Amino acid sequence: MASLQSKENDDIGHETRRELYRLQIEIRDAEKRAYDLFLQNLIKGTSHLSLGQEAVAAGFGVAMKTGDKTFCTYRGHAHTLARGAPVEGVLGELMLRDNGLMRGKGGSMHLTSAEHGVMGSYAIIGAHLCIACGSAWRAQYLGEKDVTVCFFGDGTTNIGAFHEALNFAAIWKLPVVFVCENNLYMEYTPIGDVTAVQHPAADRAAAYGLPRILIDGNDADAVFRTAREAIAKARDGGGPSLVECLTYRHSGHSRADPGKYRPPGELERWLERDPIKIYRQRLQEFGFTQEQIDAVDAESKRKVEEATTACKAAPQAPPELLTADVYADGGWAWRN
Repeated sequence: MASLQSKENDDIGHETRRELYRLQIEIRDAEKRAYDLFLQNLIKGTSHLSLGQEAVAAGFGVAMKTGDKTFCTYRGHAHTLARGAPVEGVLGELMLRDNGLMRGKGGSMHLTSAEHGVMGSYAIIGAHLCIACGSAWRAQYLGEKDVTVCFFGDGTTNIGAFHEALNFAAIWKLPVVFVCENNLYMEYTPIGDVTAVQHPAADRAAAYGLPRILIDGNDADAVFRTAREAIAKARDGGGPSLVECLTYRHSGHSRADPGKYRPPGELERWLERDPIKIYRQRLQEFGFTQEQIDAVDAESKRKVEEATTACKAAPQAPPELLTADVYADGGWAWRN
């Protein structure tokens, strides 16, 4: 194991590994708390959790720089937290409280924090890939150095916008990284049942002149290394990348989905490859003590507890917020 060897060839390092673990555990704790709050009837409606997929968000979150832009799907809690948005702001938004990131107006499926580079969570499958191209084109046109990273699920690869965005990005050599979180299921349907290729993103990359990049999405080190390389390429003018991360969601598609369509034993096999379980072992291999790991765990739990207390005490979003900012002038009155 690495703990018994020299670490001179370790390209990640102690502090980065600590941050990769901290983000994974904070995302896990925050989303578990979101589920608990739903059961207490403090979160209304549905939401889509990333339990089991934390390594993808953490790996890219650590690799990105201030000013880089994130676009994500309705399963966007993890990516919002990975860019530094506060737990209180995320939980407050889910609880429709005035201390939420959007003062409770957006809710779970529309988390946005421009301050942290999170340019929106999008409920329409595939729609945000084209918007991400616009973000990257803006940077290219203005000569700015920020990179856009766009996350989406495996089902998006069968949407027309996926192919249009990839072609446009490749033709214009845009500074954008497309990241497919392949958790094997398009809502309730196995992606393999409706797709002609085994790997729906990686196996299609060549059609747009892009390299095939297929990685273990449950290994935060593998994700971080790939993210670091793809983002550097985009920042240096080398154009887009398409990355497929193999991962698995531990729960159903949404809170309304018990996931009973999964074959017996599949969930249990993937739980053995839980990204947090993998990374705790990785930390020990690289010399972290159990006390150091426990300290990160304790700090995450403290942060989530404090955020929960603050959100429960926060006022509900004011009703007049419903009619604010409907149109560009800040109002809501219809005109033609």
